[in-house]
Amino acid sequence: MTRLGDLERAVMDVLWDTVPATSGGVTVREVADALAGRELAYTTVMTVLDRLAGKGMVQREREGRAWRYRAAASREAYIAQIMLDALDLGGSRDAALVRFARSVTGTEADVLRAALTAEAGLGSNAPDGPGDGAALTDQVEAPAPDRATRPGRAGETAER
Repeated sequence: MTRLGDLERAVMDVLWDTVPATSGGVTVREVADALAGRELAYTTVMTVLDRLAGKGMVQREREGRAWRYRAAASREAYIAQIMLDALDLGGSRDAALVRFARSVTGTEADVLRAALTAEAGLGSNAPDGPGDGAALTDQVEAPAPDRATRPGRAGETAER
């Protein structure tokens, strides 16, 4: 998966934060207006959106003379793919996963544990179980605090 530059990320943040997946998307003008604090030219935003479409990051649909854009996948799907790509960089995937598991906070470990349990079809968060996975989805969809301010970072040991 393609890593995003700063401006591409800012544009994707606008799409992820303001465009529901079921909507028809937004125009270049609407994205440019959302990025008004960056003082970007309309053509710059148009070029970034065009490049993101070429990378498969956004979908676009013609509406009259303009295009409407929306993210091709959720922010969470993008981040998950970056994590999987990082595991493919070489070395031991198992060692990297263990190191990652040791670096997450207790709450993050609980979310991972619940996701693994649901994926295995065990427990109340399984799709056919009494909890139908809603609690897990709520945890996953909630924005995480800034990583720099959380305990349990890589290199630190913590009891879990």
